Amino acid sequence: MSIEMIDTVILGAGVAGLGAALKARELGRQAVIFEARRATGGLLDNFTIDGFRFDHAVHLSFATEEKVRHIFDQTPYHTHPAESFCFDQDRWLKHPIQNNLSPLPAADKVQLIKSFLSRPEHQEEDNYESWLRHQYGDGIAQRYPIRYTQKYWATPAKELSTSWIGNRMRRAELDEILYGAFSAETPNTYYTKEMRYPKIGGYKAFIQPLIDAAEIRLEHRAVRVDLHQKTITFANGTQVRYRQLVSSLPLPVMANILLNTPQDVLDAAGRLKATSIDLISVAFNKSLIKDLWFYIYDEDILASRAYSPSAKAAENAPDGCSSLQFEIYNRGTSSRFDTQQLKDNTLHALKKMGIADEQDIIFMDHRFLEYGNVIFDKNMEKDRKTVLAWLEQGSIASCGRFGEWDYLWSNQSLLSGYEALK
Repeated sequence: MSIEMIDTVILGAGVAGLGAALKARELGRQAVIFEARRATGGLLDNFTIDGFRFDHAVHLSFATEEKVRHIFDQTPYHTHPAESFCFDQDRWLKHPIQNNLSPLPAADKVQLIKSFLSRPEHQEEDNYESWLRHQYGDGIAQRYPIRYTQKYWATPAKELSTSWIGNRMRRAELDEILYGAFSAETPNTYYTKEMRYPKIGGYKAFIQPLIDAAEIRLEHRAVRVDLHQKTITFANGTQVRYRQLVSSLPLPVMANILLNTPQDVLDAAGRLKATSIDLISVAFNKSLIKDLWFYIYDEDILASRAYSPSAKAAENAPDGCSSLQFEIYNRGTSSRFDTQQLKDNTLHALKKMGIADEQDIIFMDHRFLEYGNVIFDKNMEKDRKTVLAWLEQGSIASCGRFGEWDYLWSNQSLLSGYEALK
């Protein structure tokens, strides 16, 4: 029986795989994307329930790259200021929280600022917790980012490296902290000034032109890759042969479906960890939510952050209604919680934050995403390098957030796939 020959096989129909398919079209090469799910888009996909649309976690674009903007800007979009908030105990503060301490009691502000002034001059250890204490002082670090890290990364800050930080964390400046302690009229210091979101169709609409232009075969989960024969076997029994292989699959998955992967590579792949996400999506029967997204520091609330689809685009909810989606993170590819526990805790959060009560809720929906973010465990980079070197040796171009095993936003993931194809 003959096996279909395909010039370029791309595994995964997320934004990175779509970027690789775009490059193949520009080069005049045949490319087919194989996707395990029944839908395209990966983490940029969405779902609709009774007229309410929810993305797979919070997504807003601040892309600046010409290639990405050329694609995304084909879709009509809303522009929002990059303003977010933080909930701590019984009050709301602007983000970043260390620059907006004015709502706190005077005694708390004094203690936090004194701690900042006596912060260590240098990082005492090479880990994220030490970086935080060096940046903010023990008081601010312990009260805010160290607590938040445990919720968002499901990993103690002491166990994380600092290679991922870049401009994602605001460095501490005395003038900013002092000004924000006395005034609520603080400037927006977020790393981008505006966020863009499609008017219709959810965040996935930004990549719909790429989806429409690509040849995609759904429900094809790769289970075996033979580098010698250059063949791929899928769970449904299909086999194909390729000239070039591009993968956006998570590195641990790819390492385990390759034939004859050395034990040291399998061991390295096994140490690579990512977060998974429990999503609790809430539909409200009235217009309750105006803010795009917010961060949650309280340990008795499982969610680390929430965003409002209806604030991003009115089309995401029926007239007169609104919505929120809460993100609860786990270390590894399984959840720590059952659905009822998550829903009960979300209701507790809504009440504690003064947002809504039972009578305001139309429904709560639970979804689970197996992969959310790469965890930057200390020494992760060494294991990542081992796995990527093995894939490169097998002439596999690995791309995207989980193919590069890096903290990539959607614009970066698109370019990762685009640049993977030579």
